[in-house]
Amino acid sequence: MAALVSEVIEGSIAEELEISSGDEILSIDGVSPRDMIDYKFLTSSEELTIEIKKQDGEIEEIELEKDFDEDLGIVFESAVFDRIKPCLNHCIFCFVDQQPKGLRKTLYIKDDDYRLSYLQGTYITLTNLTDEDKKRIKSMSLGPFYISVHTTNPDLRVKMLRNPNAAKIMEELKWFKKNHIPFHTQIVLCPGFNDGAELDRTLKDLTSLKNELLSVAIVPVGITNFREGNLLKPVTKEIAIETIKIANKYKKVCCSDEFFLKAQMDIPPEKYYGNYPQLSDGVGSIRLLLEDFKECRLPKSIKKPLKLIFASSVAAFNAIKIIEKEFNKVKNLECVTLPVKSKYWGEDITVAGLITSDDLINTVKDFSADYVIIPSVMLKPYSEDFLDGRNLDYVRKKTDKKFFVVKNNYSFKEVADFVNSLS
Repeated sequence: MAALVSEVIEGSIAEELEISSGDEILSIDGVSPRDMIDYKFLTSSEELTIEIKKQDGEIEEIELEKDFDEDLGIVFESAVFDRIKPCLNHCIFCFVDQQPKGLRKTLYIKDDDYRLSYLQGTYITLTNLTDEDKKRIKSMSLGPFYISVHTTNPDLRVKMLRNPNAAKIMEELKWFKKNHIPFHTQIVLCPGFNDGAELDRTLKDLTSLKNELLSVAIVPVGITNFREGNLLKPVTKEIAIETIKIANKYKKVCCSDEFFLKAQMDIPPEKYYGNYPQLSDGVGSIRLLLEDFKECRLPKSIKKPLKLIFASSVAAFNAIKIIEKEFNKVKNLECVTLPVKSKYWGEDITVAGLITSDDLINTVKDFSADYVIIPSVMLKPYSEDFLDGRNLDYVRKKTDKKFFVVKNNYSFKEVADFVNSLS
């Protein structure tokens, strides 16, 4: 890997210096950056010397002056320029291991890199964290991190992660606490393994870490059609209710939306989620969706008849039905919400981020509409690609429909603005 430029921001210093996509940053003040952490630190100075390898192979050295901490306006292909630290675990619940062939290549990458956790919020297990890594984290005051704990029982964690290094999780977390490094944690609940009394033990251990522990997210194990064997069991209504009850005993602990849906319980009020620290884990996304919609202002009518389809995940269906009702109060506007069921992965998978092109096509193709509304989480970031390798243009052709992609997954404001533009 290398510090390859993928994009240059318009009007930026980089554009003025004629840095372009495909160029490679070799060094900054004589130091080769290993990742975006190094890059941000090295480029914070007011005077810089940057060594660049152009697409044609020519090497240029650029000297520049700028304001302290002023961004150069370079977007890189990856946040890590050297080799990504791979995952050395073989978790019994690993989603990567229960995927078929033929999906996007990036979906098969099993990383466990503390740098990506710090920079992008990905989860790490700490089973490959070295003394050198700790030294860097401490010296640069990095954090917060996102850590997959699952259980604090040493023997059980070794069994679940299938890695002997997994046993020392509390020892590692206590190092974070000692050095005042904040972290969020995650528990993938696997019935028969880390639920019930084991979950209670884990939450008791984690909350003992106090200030450095920022949050705990509990999510249900996902089981797809491609999972081999019957080692794992899905979360049932009874287990969901029990899990919510146990979680409610502790501060900073939240269950994902799926638990409340499985338990057939109301989504909690906004105060339950605090500042929504773990939205990427589906913790509070439905509540945020509903709260955000309260800020929307819809017109009383629009000039011409318009029909919209809200293509919803199964998990968010009930919430979007509430929003649909408000949209349908607008004269000349007709909206319908269609849940996209996952025939590809299996009925246990209910989130929008795993919807495939064919499942979307099969859901909307027989319904008339001027636009189909979908959240951007269905697509690869900064693209129109679905995880099965097909793109939105393929879906347009197969359905003969127009699509409106909501950029902010937890907001209908963009849709409301679109409707308002027609009033």
